[in-house]
Amino acid sequence: MTGVDSSPAKPGTDGASDGLRLRRAATRFVLMVGIMSLFADFTYEGSRSILGPYLGLFGLGGTAVSIISGVGELVGYGLRPLSGRLADTSKRFWPITIFGYVIQMVAVPLLAFAGNWPIAAWLVIQERMGKAIRNPPRDVMLSHAAKEMGYGWAFGVHEALDQSGALLGPLAIAAVFVSGSVTIGDYRTAFMYLAIPAGIMLSLLALARRTYPHPETLEVSPPDLNPGGLPRIYWVYLSGAVLVGAGMGSWLLLAYHLNATGIVSAPLIPVFYAIAMGVSGGGSLLFGRVFDRIGMTVLVPLTLASAAAIPLVWFGGFGFSLVGIALWGLGTGVQESLIPAAVATMVPRERRTSAYGIFTAGYGISLFFGSVIIGLLYAVNLASVVAFGVIVELAAIPVFLWVARRRPEGRV
Repeated sequence: MTGVDSSPAKPGTDGASDGLRLRRAATRFVLMVGIMSLFADFTYEGSRSILGPYLGLFGLGGTAVSIISGVGELVGYGLRPLSGRLADTSKRFWPITIFGYVIQMVAVPLLAFAGNWPIAAWLVIQERMGKAIRNPPRDVMLSHAAKEMGYGWAFGVHEALDQSGALLGPLAIAAVFVSGSVTIGDYRTAFMYLAIPAGIMLSLLALARRTYPHPETLEVSPPDLNPGGLPRIYWVYLSGAVLVGAGMGSWLLLAYHLNATGIVSAPLIPVFYAIAMGVSGGGSLLFGRVFDRIGMTVLVPLTLASAAAIPLVWFGGFGFSLVGIALWGLGTGVQESLIPAAVATMVPRERRTSAYGIFTAGYGISLFFGSVIIGLLYAVNLASVVAFGVIVELAAIPVFLWVARRRPEGRV
């Protein structure tokens, strides 16, 4: 299969036909990357759905699980400026993306062979490291196609496919646990099964690289020869995302809490996660379209939903916790789709990869410190966990309102 020709129109050609051809090529590219992401999320979200209880089997408590999760997120986001900068300067988007995916997909099945908690913790961090490397260049490739489709819709479609994998992966793991009596051997079997979607994902990655060797040609806008620095509104928006990230809490600790307190049995933990991911994917489609129509204002109700999730999960029984987990999934998933969509409208084309890297690094650092703080508060009492999370989430709303009322200075 040869690479797709998506070069801009030549003089004398039918501009309308060329525009239609570009939109079709852009749509096919987004769908291909989305299906690729489906199998990636099947793999690593399937593993993450059970990592909290799995780490608990090594004798770790809630605070330790939260810190490991926080370190993983710190690495998983903190490396993104380096990856973004490297992609910006080298323009080698595909090689960097492929390298990151290989690291991530290999780490998950290896969890089956972790004999102690330090090895398991390292593999958790390695999986996040792979995601850090591949995300900025992958997102900037998607952004080139997204301009033809609408940023919110394109990233929403991608996130919906992505989260479909995050739904199917935990459900497949739940099937492994169907016997009801879950042992460490069942966890290891589950991790080994995840080598299958990992292999499919890497095969699709090779196909996408061959089919779309130059996705930057999907965007016909001329480059900005003097892109300058990142605009003020970008940094303000980042501060709001930092607050949201700090208050959400990690799935690893949430799963540990639900299982350790007996609210949710081990076989149902991945089912809860699958529900969160399903809500996340559906919300990404819906709110991605809303974002294209009304802009940043959509972030306000989503942040309120994230704040409402916190007391439901930590204080609730089975039913309230399920509702809280669904709202948690909506908040985290839609943030992941709208963040790159919003950033693409704020910064010059030539700075997108660096902008994605810096932005998601700041978001990830907030996840780390938030996870550590929540883990420490968890050892004190649940009321302090809930108070911290709700206050920090609500503090982001005035920031998003400020951003919503101002036209991005660096709009592209």
